[in-house]
Amino acid sequence: MAAAKRKRAGPAERPGKRAKAAPSAAEPGDTAAPAEYSIPPPVSQGKWKNKERVLIFSSRGINFRTRHLMQDLRTLMPHSKADTKMDRKDQLFVINEVCEMKNCNKCIFFEAKKKQDLYMWLSNTPQGPSAKFLVQNVHTLAELKMTGNCLRGSRPLLSFDPIFDKEPHYALLKELFIQIFSTPQYHPKSQPFVDHVFTFTVTDERIWFRNYQIIEEDASLVEIGPRFVLNLIKIFQGSFGGPTLYENPHYQSPNMHRRLLRMSVAAKFREKQHVKEVQKIKQQESKVLIKEDPTEVVFETPAEEKPVEIQLVKPESKPIVKDKKKLRKIQRKKQKKLFRTEASA
Repeated sequence: MAAAKRKRAGPAERPGKRAKAAPSAAEPGDTAAPAEYSIPPPVSQGKWKNKERVLIFSSRGINFRTRHLMQDLRTLMPHSKADTKMDRKDQLFVINEVCEMKNCNKCIFFEAKKKQDLYMWLSNTPQGPSAKFLVQNVHTLAELKMTGNCLRGSRPLLSFDPIFDKEPHYALLKELFIQIFSTPQYHPKSQPFVDHVFTFTVTDERIWFRNYQIIEEDASLVEIGPRFVLNLIKIFQGSFGGPTLYENPHYQSPNMHRRLLRMSVAAKFREKQHVKEVQKIKQQESKVLIKEDPTEVVFETPAEEKPVEIQLVKPESKPIVKDKKKLRKIQRKKQKKLFRTEASA
């Protein structure tokens, strides 16, 4: 007799899994049940509300150091976006359209001029305000070789100088820095850690940017980089233009600085040439004869007049003897001869 085939049970026929019984209260006769541990949900499950996005790009003609600085800022800011370089012939207000296409409401734009001057624009697009800076003393991450190291994508702390709360233009820049450089909470690309600090210090009418790592052992700071100095030029009401809200009176353009250096070198050269010409004129001038002073005769005493004596006999020639001892011997011999002739006479 053939074995009967088994019919496969359908999905409805399968017995469902037993649900875990809820932990009931322990009966008085049972032993104590083990305590349950509840694992808290991860921090990243929060809702991303602050949708700040920063567009970081530059114009054509930048050097390698500016390119590395731009890449370092993109690494430190997980809420940033990149774009292709903008042509130098295009107007700056075109950046507002680029930010709109990239869905960004903040922008950091590096503008290069004469292949040696670097300018940075910080703007809140498209309404404004915006600020223009001259970037000086740039040092990148690869160039510094600092010992500090922080987690990539972690959120930074922002530290500001107390002067940012005293001056109105610095207060405006502080709010702009906070909105641009602070990573939004619960950002998808960010890490739920705070292990480095961005410091903005005002010294010598300039804003000094530094990045430090927070060491867990003793809460000390170790510099990571990059580092640069921002020299404020103007603050505009609009984005990349508009009415001027503030103009830095201490700002000196790089062209003027280089012109003053050339003028100082030229002034030194002209001074040396003038000194040489004065010396030549003094040498070429004839010496001025001083008139005779009549009072000089007072101190002259006339010498006594002596009679003129004419010598008729030729004087005896004296022997030229280099040795003084031989000369003395010759003189003694002459004296002896004279003495003998006188005695014989």
